[in-house]
Amino acid sequence: MKAARFHGRQDIRIEEVPAPELRPGAVAIDIAWCGICGSDLHEYLEGPIFIPAAGHPHPLSHEEMPVTMGHEFSGTVTALGEGVDDLTIGESVVVEPYFVCGECAQCEAGNYHLCVKMGFIGLAGGGGGLSEKVVVDRRWVHPVGDIPLDQAALIEPLSVGHHAVVRSGAKAGDVALVGGAGPIGLLTAAVLKAQGVTVIMSEVSEARKTKARETGVADHVVDPTQDNLISRVREITGGKGVDVAFECTSVNAVLDQLFDAVRPAGVIVVVSIWGKPAAVDMQKLVLKEIDLRGTIAYVRDHAETIRLVQEGKVDLAPFITAKIPLEDLVSKGFDTLVRRNETAVKILVHP
Repeated sequence: MKAARFHGRQDIRIEEVPAPELRPGAVAIDIAWCGICGSDLHEYLEGPIFIPAAGHPHPLSHEEMPVTMGHEFSGTVTALGEGVDDLTIGESVVVEPYFVCGECAQCEAGNYHLCVKMGFIGLAGGGGGLSEKVVVDRRWVHPVGDIPLDQAALIEPLSVGHHAVVRSGAKAGDVALVGGAGPIGLLTAAVLKAQGVTVIMSEVSEARKTKARETGVADHVVDPTQDNLISRVREITGGKGVDVAFECTSVNAVLDQLFDAVRPAGVIVVVSIWGKPAAVDMQKLVLKEIDLRGTIAYVRDHAETIRLVQEGKVDLAPFITAKIPLEDLVSKGFDTLVRRNETAVKILVHP
């Protein structure tokens, strides 16, 4: 079968690889669609990061580069391993793409996303969605019912946004500021809106500001290069400041503004993956008693995220901006997101 394999920085190749073999307790899935994630771009430009380098196999997958990429994917069940009796052939599913040990203190406490050996399918090994087929342990397979499979490929990044919102403690009636209208910022805003939160979106790209308005995920869209963001926040909140804020850019200037925008005793959640250390104004954090929180991926978020889509509280269709075949992954996928990222939100790949 064909698969996109990471061989090194800016070296992804479409290659023929053996199809994965079904094993007890696992599910065979034909891939329908796979999204290109920001972490895939980090790997492409700066990696290996999550991908295990040559000579350093991952402790759970036992794989090292080259590995098959892709962790935002949907597909159809084609076979069930021994002991799997609660899915059906032909069922539409998505995958929560984890490797975890199940033995460390975090796993035993239920925080499997913080496993000391944690890895992602499609990054740490185990196949991936940028291929024709994958075999995944039943634990990580989530039925999506009648959600179209192209939209279902966005359940994984939507779950990232859902977990970030859970981490923030935001509730109906709150006001939130989302810094950055990239894919994760937009999907985080979608979850906030679904839960009755007023959303202010800070973004400089014309295309992404338009997408935030068109999708209805933001009540207010502010360009901080054209308007005074903090003044607008105070105007919208009656001078109080926002209750929660989300950093979705890995840009220090954005993080700085969130400290000014959030109310005293408010919460800032850092959602983005940073490629370098950030500077934090500790005086503002201390004097305003701000909670600065990290968030990584998701933990028991998929079921609730799927429900939000099934009930029509989140519409994923508008976030899909392009669909391409696997053969065009680099030329029309990665190249677009690296060089013209303001023109795309989510590019889906059909293997």
